[in-house]
Amino acid sequence: MDRTVKIILKPGKEAAVKRFHPWIFSGAIDRTEGVPHEGDVVDVFSSRRELVAKGHFLPGSISVKIFSFTQEPVNEDLWMEKLKTAYKLRVLQGLTTGTMANAYRLVFTEGDGLPGLIIDYYNGVAVIQTHSLGMQRLVSVFARGLREIYGEKLVAVYDKSSETLGRSQGLKTVVTPGGKEEMTSDQFLFGSSGPVEIQETGHRFMVDFILGQKTGFFLDQRGNRMFAQFYGRGRKVLNAFCYSGAFSVYALKGGALSVHSVDSSQQAIAWTKENMKLNDIPDDVHTEEVADVKRLLTHTTENYDMIILDPPAFAKHHNISHNALQAYIYINGQAMKRLNPGGILFTFSCSQVINREMFRSAIQAAAIETGKNVKILHQLSQGADHPISIFHPEGEYLKGLIVAVE
Repeated sequence: MDRTVKIILKPGKEAAVKRFHPWIFSGAIDRTEGVPHEGDVVDVFSSRRELVAKGHFLPGSISVKIFSFTQEPVNEDLWMEKLKTAYKLRVLQGLTTGTMANAYRLVFTEGDGLPGLIIDYYNGVAVIQTHSLGMQRLVSVFARGLREIYGEKLVAVYDKSSETLGRSQGLKTVVTPGGKEEMTSDQFLFGSSGPVEIQETGHRFMVDFILGQKTGFFLDQRGNRMFAQFYGRGRKVLNAFCYSGAFSVYALKGGALSVHSVDSSQQAIAWTKENMKLNDIPDDVHTEEVADVKRLLTHTTENYDMIILDPPAFAKHHNISHNALQAYIYINGQAMKRLNPGGILFTFSCSQVINREMFRSAIQAAAIETGKNVKILHQLSQGADHPISIFHPEGEYLKGLIVAVE
């Protein structure tokens, strides 16, 4: 007896699905057959009863995140094949071999056909973050797949989904398909490990994947950090929102005269100091400070030749995107004021709801307000191990500009 829940779309609403967009919005649904619960696998049908997709059900405006546009069975073989396909793409990018880098994103949600799933690989440690209950129920399957792919190279698999699933204090009550309530928390699914050292384009970094932000390190900025190494030569640099100091290391290795690293987190500054030591950075060229970046830029009297602004997401929902844009305008305007003539500004937004045009307009507004002549040198995005499906432009969450401020 078929117990699969069926989602029936309104007439014409299957068009986006047939263009392989992986989201079904609640407003596109005409009715359901069966009672879907969060995380359930559902079949999606057009109004003419044509099966068009399969996905995980979610409450909220996005009701289904699609992982298959075919009639293939949903079983462990499907998930294993998707995981192996993601790995092959990283092999193609040259990330799985060589000594210059041993950390990369293995799975990037919709970009790898696995919406709601992130897996980062750190020199033998795989860190899983799920953004949907459907994917959370599959973490043991993915842990087995990782062991099959990496073999003896795999030291540990860590599930770090408490924050992304919105759990309270690292715990959440999860209702299983059988209706049983279970408490889950961040945990090792295989092996164990403390903080792990990685290499990235010849530089060394210590990654605390348990205590660190997200999965522990911002792998998406790998290529953009190389620009900091190039432009840093001979410049006095401010790295704002420095986290563990990766941009600072690159700039100093490129020949920066000095770098001042600033973050509001005491722990982030401690990691920055550790990474300076790992890379043999002399004490006299690097300083660090625990401070609120907005306040520092507003009140400091220091000027710099290059400023790097890589803030956390100012907006995660469309209803606060206006406030986020105002924040981007203000903080970039303050940075422009603190640059010496001919200075370079690296500026980023990782807010998915702020698209590239909106972000560029915010930088334009900051230039107008400060009376600066600003020229775009480079337009930046996330690294290749964070692939963007051509059918899902929302996957391009990281926007960056390198601008000359005259």
